[in-house]
Amino acid sequence: MAKHGKRVLLEVVGWTLVVAGIAALVLPGPGLLGIFAGLVILSQQYEWAERRVEPVKQKALEGASDAVQTWPRIVLATIGGLVIVGFGVLWLAQPDAPSWWPVDDDYWLYGGWAPGITLVLSGLFALATIVYSYRRFRGSPYEEEQ
Repeated sequence: MAKHGKRVLLEVVGWTLVVAGIAALVLPGPGLLGIFAGLVILSQQYEWAERRVEPVKQKALEGASDAVQTWPRIVLATIGGLVIVGFGVLWLAQPDAPSWWPVDDDYWLYGGWAPGITLVLSGLFALATIVYSYRRFRGSPYEEEQ
């Protein structure tokens, strides 16, 4: 029974990371990293996932390298991470709805503390990823090993 429970847990976590990674490709967040993490977990169960781990890893590392090769990219990425953290702090503070808010006040910063914590953690993760990428790749772009 424990074996089946572990398999179900791995499936749920793996697919959740893959779906979140796909969403993060268009939303703020490290999309390829999420997809990569999900595929690593799913590769323990499926051969098709194992075959896709390395290509996604290569793309994620290339993206991380490209993001820190110029100062404008570094500055924009850092500002983006800080803005996300700022929105999270705003959400956690839950100020009253401003006078220009066009709908019912109940929809101002909807969701309570959960979106705020998620935004703060996402922004901090993005900033940590920028620091990691800068230290690992700045000045020497990622190149595939032949």
